[in-house]
Amino acid sequence: MEGLSVVLILIAVFVIIAIFKTARIVPTQWVYVVERLGKYSKSLEAGFHILIPFIDKVSYKHSLKEMAIDVPPQTCITKDNIAVEIDGVLYLRVIDPVKASYGIGDYRFAIIQLAQTTMRSEIGKIDLDVTFESRETINSSIVNAVDEASDPWGIKVTRYEIKNIETPQTIRSAMEKQMRAEREKREQIALSEGDKQAKINRAEGDKQEAIKKSEGERIKMENEAKGKAAAILEVASATAEGIKQISLAINHPGGKDAVSMRIATDWIESFSKLAKNTNSMIVPANVADIASITSILNNAFDFSKRKNEPTE
Repeated sequence: MEGLSVVLILIAVFVIIAIFKTARIVPTQWVYVVERLGKYSKSLEAGFHILIPFIDKVSYKHSLKEMAIDVPPQTCITKDNIAVEIDGVLYLRVIDPVKASYGIGDYRFAIIQLAQTTMRSEIGKIDLDVTFESRETINSSIVNAVDEASDPWGIKVTRYEIKNIETPQTIRSAMEKQMRAEREKREQIALSEGDKQAKINRAEGDKQEAIKKSEGERIKMENEAKGKAAAILEVASATAEGIKQISLAINHPGGKDAVSMRIATDWIESFSKLAKNTNSMIVPANVADIASITSILNNAFDFSKRKNEPTE
């Protein structure tokens, strides 16, 4: 009886082991690589699977999710012989589980080494000053190189990101001095440009002011000239109209006598004003004979009238 119990226990253990060896549940985004008698047989995707006990064996398990692998810090020499320490993060995922199982022994280690060697090569092509502003270019170069090399391994490298770029303390001090000098230079340039623009604006303002003043003076002179011309024309027109009216008055009956009387009156008033302004004066010899003066004027008017009459 004891021997039978031991046999039953052994059979139960064997059945349990066989069940564990036979049934496989594969999680989502995982792939199991199965070997049959030491040779690749098939890949198990997510779900429940039955294997042949002691013949089929799950040799490799691969996650299909994107993975982030830390690339340890390493010392790189720039083109201008400056040592910098750089580390980064590499992102990849398995796209062919069979190649990832049999194409290389440890794809993680191989990809890290390839990323580091590519980084040293890329940093050696550029100067230190360009290193900080060329992160995108360096990242792209590393991704292209590592992705091309890892294609036979069934690995897809999606991106690489540089985390830190550490430079020696002496170099950092020199770079800080250079940045301060550059900022001071930009400040001086900005101040000089502002002063230059201010002077230009003031000169332009003075120019516009002078132009406006000259235009104002020109318009003023033109207006004054037009005013004087208009006044002269008005005076001339009034004078011509007065002469015309006098001529018409002379030709009317009694016009000559009225004109003679007016002239005689003005002549007498002139001598009266002259006597008030000075103690000595020149008096005509025939000052008492005013009639003779008017007679002379009448004869002049008659002569002018006969001269202007048309001849038959």
